[in-house]
Amino acid sequence: MTQTAPARLLIVGPPGAGKGTQATGLAEAYGIPAISTGDIFRENIKNGTELGKKVQEITAAGELVPDSLTNELVQDRIGQDDAKGGFLLDGYPRTLGQVEFLTGLLEAEGQAIDAVVQLEVDTDAVVARLLKRAQELGRVDDTEEVIRHRQDVYANETAPILGVYEQRGSLVKVDGMGSVEEVAQRILDALEARVPRA
Repeated sequence: MTQTAPARLLIVGPPGAGKGTQATGLAEAYGIPAISTGDIFRENIKNGTELGKKVQEITAAGELVPDSLTNELVQDRIGQDDAKGGFLLDGYPRTLGQVEFLTGLLEAEGQAIDAVVQLEVDTDAVVARLLKRAQELGRVDDTEEVIRHRQDVYANETAPILGVYEQRGSLVKVDGMGSVEEVAQRILDALEARVPRA
């Protein structure tokens, strides 16, 4: 499906909110690539690129990939031909520095983010869902304490970013509870007026 204008979207939500699943469906609906920074890192590592080697060294040491390197990877990816007609970013930006970089990068091309989809979920329900998944997959390290800590980190790290996009009028809050299909429809309905599809 083609859209009337290029759609440049972000999707944001806590771990376990179903962000990855919704990102795939939303990108298909708009005919744009879903770009996950985690996937970019893994792909570069797998292909043994220079960037991949740097990322591997950093993550092997248990460190977080610095903004500068993440920015470089995203700049390279959204500069590719399939992203010329728009894109959906999942997992980026995560810091105010990354927001600033992305804004500058798009402004240089006369572009901007059209909408930021925030999946709002009930923390206790998500924790229960992740605990169930951890048991099914045999992830003994995914204790309730660890899962709740990840939720707190998300809340602390992401709140400032959401504030920026809310001030710019591009934040779209969507209830992320319910079936995959229900949430997907809510997202499309919420975006319809702001980012029309053909």
